[in-house]
Amino acid sequence: MRKGFVILLLITGSILSVSFMKQNQMNSPARLRKLYSQTPDKWPAPTIDAGVEWIELGILPESPLEKYKDSLRHTIELGKSLFFDTRLSGSGKISCASCHQPELNWTDGIQRSFGHDSTINKRNSPTIQHTWFYKKLFWDGRARDLEDQAFGPINSESEMHGEMRELPFKLRQIKGYAALFDSAYGDPRIDPDRIAHAIAIFEKTIVSRKSRFDEFLAGKKNSLSNSELTGLHVFRTKARCMNCHHGPLFSDNQLHNNGFADGDEGYYKVSHQEEDRGKLKTPSLRDVMKTGPWMHNGSSKHVIDIIELYSKGPNTPDKLVKPLILSAKEKDALLAFLKTISAPPLEFKKPVLPD
Repeated sequence: MRKGFVILLLITGSILSVSFMKQNQMNSPARLRKLYSQTPDKWPAPTIDAGVEWIELGILPESPLEKYKDSLRHTIELGKSLFFDTRLSGSGKISCASCHQPELNWTDGIQRSFGHDSTINKRNSPTIQHTWFYKKLFWDGRARDLEDQAFGPINSESEMHGEMRELPFKLRQIKGYAALFDSAYGDPRIDPDRIAHAIAIFEKTIVSRKSRFDEFLAGKKNSLSNSELTGLHVFRTKARCMNCHHGPLFSDNQLHNNGFADGDEGYYKVSHQEEDRGKLKTPSLRDVMKTGPWMHNGSSKHVIDIIELYSKGPNTPDKLVKPLILSAKEKDALLAFLKTISAPPLEFKKPVLPD
């Protein structure tokens, strides 16, 4: 009996050892490089839950206005001036660019932005790169488009503390704006809709710089190290990231309760549906290593801390969020991959404001 038990243990150990060796061979750097050197349609299948409509990762897209930039140049210039002009705020001290600075990948680099009279805002200021992509704006999805979104911070008592309906009168006192509106729209009329439209047109031109991952996708297969390739594979498979962060912009364009809402009611304040409580917008992971602090409330100072949180598994009703139980090596590889989709901001020339 004892001899048979020992033999069984030896056989079981041998099977586990062979299985472990096969798994290591399947995920070896050489094999992963061979697999991911193919076109994305031939990559290993990602780990996707049933019912999730996903798009494969891809090269960074250009702005939808790229081909129209020349014909829209006057509207873009007007929007740029409005975006950087502190005179749009009640105090004359805060502009849109106060919280979205080009040199910081269009964030402000702090946990939560300071608004009117040094009020600390409720949420972290996300990057405005690729904002044209989103179906809903703000962390809680309360704005339907960029024009709608532009009214929010200007009218907010705690942010810019202005009044959009009074802003046209204020801008008419600045002679230089009449010429800018005339060039953009064919006449010097200034109204709230034109102000919001010009800001939105400018914002739609703001994109990321292409990253090393884009170079890899474009054919430069040595752009990623073995560790980074392993991270790409972990991202697409064991870490389950592709359930929410997929496509060229690494976002499903949806809202989720990821278990870290920390009392924030999220989209529930918009829909008033119980199933939307705690749901917040899935951010793009493009330039993620450059846009901290992270999470909707800026509570995470290091990306590795977020990986640790997801690895343990948060308490959430969203079935897409599950404990990952990643090894230390897998966490490091995942972090390494996230660095490959992050790049310094594109050079940007700030406007000379009208007077």
